[in-house]
Amino acid sequence: MDSSLVMSHALRARVMSADDAAALVPAGANVGMSGFTGSGYPKAVPLALARRIEGAHARGEPFRIGVWTGASTAPELDGALAKVNGIELRLPYQSDPITRERINAGSMEYIDIHLSHVAQFAWFGFLGHLDVAVIECAGVLPDGRLIPSTSIGNNKTWLDQADRVILEVNSWMNPALLGMHDVYYGTRLPPHRKPIPILAPGDRIGETTYRCDPDKVIAIVETHAPDRNTTFAAPDAVSKAIAGHILEFFAHEVRQGRLPRTLLPLQSGVGNVANAVMAGLDDGPFPHLTAYTEVLQDGMLNLIRSGRMDLASATALSLSSEAALEFNREIEFLRDRIVLRPQEISNHPEVIRRLGVIAMNGLIEADIYGNVNSTHVRGTSIMNGIGGSGDFARNAYLSIFMTPSTAKNGTLSCIVPMVTHVDHTEHDVQILVTEHGLADLRGLSPKQRARVIIDKTAHPTFRAALSDYFERSCQFAPGKHTPHLLEEAFNVIRPVSPGDGL
Repeated sequence: MDSSLVMSHALRARVMSADDAAALVPAGANVGMSGFTGSGYPKAVPLALARRIEGAHARGEPFRIGVWTGASTAPELDGALAKVNGIELRLPYQSDPITRERINAGSMEYIDIHLSHVAQFAWFGFLGHLDVAVIECAGVLPDGRLIPSTSIGNNKTWLDQADRVILEVNSWMNPALLGMHDVYYGTRLPPHRKPIPILAPGDRIGETTYRCDPDKVIAIVETHAPDRNTTFAAPDAVSKAIAGHILEFFAHEVRQGRLPRTLLPLQSGVGNVANAVMAGLDDGPFPHLTAYTEVLQDGMLNLIRSGRMDLASATALSLSSEAALEFNREIEFLRDRIVLRPQEISNHPEVIRRLGVIAMNGLIEADIYGNVNSTHVRGTSIMNGIGGSGDFARNAYLSIFMTPSTAKNGTLSCIVPMVTHVDHTEHDVQILVTEHGLADLRGLSPKQRARVIIDKTAHPTFRAALSDYFERSCQFAPGKHTPHLLEEAFNVIRPVSPGDGL
């Protein structure tokens, strides 16, 4: 290991093994860990802690902890701790299959929170006491300041709030990351808050490093490991079609004078469809793009490298293995074009609204009136969580939700009569897109929205059933503003081939 990355002589004496560091985490502790969408999470201490918990359980001793992060992490953290039943409560977002299974089985508590709310809830005292922070960094400077790694998330708050701090110094991270981050220390509690002074996506308002009280650091663990890299499939016909509708819509808005040629700052959720949109923008007519988002994926990185995008602000990277290597090779070029911020700033409603962000997010299902379910299957089983989609959707200049029109090999429609769980109400959904078309819902009443959503976005084999439900609702529902037949609103609609009867 490169011990020179721990440049503080006082803190270098606290370097120890992951097992020794994990031994300092008490049972029942709330532990704030770094990590956001598989980047910047601690690689060694959670695994050592899982081994310790497994041993305690084998001896019949209770040992579980609360785990707070920025967002999803990786198998070495969520997966390892969930496997040994070591997590009592998890927040604010997860994507691990073992964790998901335990949450839905009722053996792990889970709080799904808007990502912009987490840090302030911690400061308000709403979440309880934070005992330990386990934070990955790219280096420790001589004065004890910490060089952030590939995500910031809630790390600033965990370092401030925790009684004790364990650092993982990861030599795989490029120390040239120093200078890419913008850690803002100007937030306050009500009634002493002041405006967040960001007027453009590239504005820097904070510091390039974390402050950390050296007296709180109880252990430093040296690691050398890459992030959990995300594998992205090449855009398929469905994702290309969705991207094509969105790009055509952007061009229309430019022609109508509602968007400049440079568009407005882009926010994009994680996934193949989002990358397909970015790939389309790389070939499109829109110059000097910018992004104010929470996660920077391959597609957005390619836009920066090609010169199509001038700058991107985010809180974390979420790159494939190849893109991560390219990022490290080109970090000197990228450092002035990427800003990584705390998620309370990257997802801040005030800033999102001021900048006029164009928000693009995925969903599980949408109903005929435009309500969106992003989180639950059949109303009760969590998938991942709301993440930052609510922060952006409610405050964006344009709120776009996109999805393939069907799931389960075409047997289920993603456009349904009524969603089984509501994360984004119809009031926060302006544009709904599938491979079959784009429904512009701005300025439409509920019944007008329903007709457009069915005609433009539903798969052809489900349109007849959706139309039949809607027309009968308009006729027989007791209220005619948002007509529903509640006794059948959650029935699974069946596909109908063209020419078949209902």
